[in-house]
Amino acid sequence: MVQGTVGEGWEFRDDTWLFSDYEIFGVAKQQRIVKRRPVARHKLFVDITPGDYVVHIEHGIAKFTGVATMTDQGGQREYLILQYASGDKLYVPSEQIDRLDRYIGADDKAPVLSRLNTHEWLITRKKAKEAAEGLAVELLELYAAREAAPGYAFSKDTIWQQELEGSFPYVETADQIEVMKDVKADMEKPKPMDRLVCGDVGYGKTEIAVRAAFKAVMDGKQVAILVPTTVLAEQHYITFTNRMKAFPVTIASLSRFKSHKEQKEVIDKLAEGTVDICIGTHRLIQKDVVFKDLGLVIVDEEQRFGVAHKEYLKKKRQEVDVLTLSATPIPRTLHMSLTGVRDISTIETPPEERLPIKTFVAEFDDHVIREAILREVERNGQIFFVHNRVQSIGYLAAQLKELVPEARFIIGHGQMPEEKLENVMSSFARLEADVLLCTTIIESGLDMPNVNTVIINQADKMGLTQLYQLRGRVGRGANLAYAYLLYERGKRLTSLAQKRLQTIYEATQLGAGFNIAIKDLEIRGAGTLLGHHQSGQISAVGFSLYTRLLAEAVEELKAKKAGELSEMPHKLPEPRIDLPLDSYIPERYVPDLNSRLDIYRELAHAVTYDDVDNVTQSLIDRYGPFPEEVRNLVYSVRIKILAAKARVEAIEKQDGRITIRLLQGLVVNRERLLPFRDRVRIGTSQVSLSQEQNGKQWRIVLEEVLARIA
Repeated sequence: MVQGTVGEGWEFRDDTWLFSDYEIFGVAKQQRIVKRRPVARHKLFVDITPGDYVVHIEHGIAKFTGVATMTDQGGQREYLILQYASGDKLYVPSEQIDRLDRYIGADDKAPVLSRLNTHEWLITRKKAKEAAEGLAVELLELYAAREAAPGYAFSKDTIWQQELEGSFPYVETADQIEVMKDVKADMEKPKPMDRLVCGDVGYGKTEIAVRAAFKAVMDGKQVAILVPTTVLAEQHYITFTNRMKAFPVTIASLSRFKSHKEQKEVIDKLAEGTVDICIGTHRLIQKDVVFKDLGLVIVDEEQRFGVAHKEYLKKKRQEVDVLTLSATPIPRTLHMSLTGVRDISTIETPPEERLPIKTFVAEFDDHVIREAILREVERNGQIFFVHNRVQSIGYLAAQLKELVPEARFIIGHGQMPEEKLENVMSSFARLEADVLLCTTIIESGLDMPNVNTVIINQADKMGLTQLYQLRGRVGRGANLAYAYLLYERGKRLTSLAQKRLQTIYEATQLGAGFNIAIKDLEIRGAGTLLGHHQSGQISAVGFSLYTRLLAEAVEELKAKKAGELSEMPHKLPEPRIDLPLDSYIPERYVPDLNSRLDIYRELAHAVTYDDVDNVTQSLIDRYGPFPEEVRNLVYSVRIKILAAKARVEAIEKQDGRITIRLLQGLVVNRERLLPFRDRVRIGTSQVSLSQEQNGKQWRIVLEEVLARIA
């Protein structure tokens, strides 16, 4: 037997044939063309530009004013310049950029700058830490209640499960496979699952839901899939039906598209247990809907549901497995996942051939609109034209028909009778119209690969995540997609509207959903994100640092409850590295400041040599071979990783020598350094070596000595 793939089968002899999976299942997987790197989630808090307020973990709130390259005792570095109160300045070495985060407060007011050389910041941080510890206790009580709650342990995958997954017409990304493993592992545990799956629009979250739902049905359990709109409910119904049509699974939908009689019929079947999977809107969580044996609840776009619905879901989490899907997680969801109280999985790798959406922000202009519609029609594509005002949608339709008589228009909005709206959407899906003029009913999860242009009228009146979701309705195939964000001609935009449109214009890269969620938080303020008594602490130290303190408090409490605190080492301070090298990224190599700051941040987050190699490979791909300064910077990062393992406090230049100083209380193991006794001086808690004139030999010795100490 030889392992491989075949496009089609053939006949061996008169009595032997080989069939491919395509010939059996009618599905051919689309092959991947190129390996694409995942979009890193730590970029969530990264982007800082001159003029932004930032928080330095040791020195407090400042204004980032720019960068400067300076010489420091024999080596050049790039420094970030921070402006503090009373005109004080702090120069932060670029390799310490991970100690900075953009300041995000409880509202959109500018923060008060900290003063250097005072105890003010230490006191502020201490208060925030105490508040975080108090909240950590509350969060862990919730967490413990969920951990202790009895749940249903689903069986291992069946043969049918493997067949369903094999019939997926695309090759899964590595992230999709990992997330599915997480979900299955949770389902197989005897406690209720509560997992959040975050992935950008079109990254394959629905397929995760399909597989999880099928796994539940294979154990005889029912599945409820909760979606925010009737249009999305119908689309999910079609998707799930198509994916499971080869199996004896009964799927129903419950929304206002159904008549009262049809709704009652579905509700009766749910109570009897004859419906396996029910996909519905808010109608699904009303009191008259009772499941015979509910095993899994899947929530698509949780941020679209109100407080009452969240309370229902909170109750369900104590009883059954809950899987939540989101592209732009709301701040509360982010905070719960970042603190480790809620399980989170992320899909960060874009599907193959996915291209960023080309975005334009402009005044309402007849010429721009006509050109955008005709360009799409000429390549046999379709257009969403979003106008979120039902009263004037008819007038706009007449205006557009006159402007572009060559195109076919159809109107759809949420106030239409259910049957009519269903016919409109079906007609558009059958390519019987070129332009769907609609309200924001298309916002969530709608998947029409033939639609590759979206025009959003009065975009300045919409929220940031809403704009991002609307733009995500296009560009879901291999074609280049276009998004036009329009505002009224001659209108003066508010500062908030300008910020929103600027953000959506800039966030064109694949995987920008996390950045959008944080930027939305920054624009609107965190408010009562964690309750009234916490918002003051967020204002004092910023959302990023508060979340970091909270995560540390949660980890510490978890260890204490598990009786591991005595074994748990305190987090060691990072080693200070000060070498006589020009180690920075020259402007001639990477001209853009934001790109340089991103690279510094990625290197600062590296904890293994593999992490460093990934960054350096990416750098060479984008910018070409390294200049000497970048080679020195990469060497310094490698030394820092080794020093952290060796529990080194600092590596410094002293009188023409390089000195390695261990953390207080540690003693140098002389025996391990015997091979170097002719080249180094060994003290009780430090080792020093001569800085030779050729500038190369000491670097090799330093690396070898650190490896021995570690």
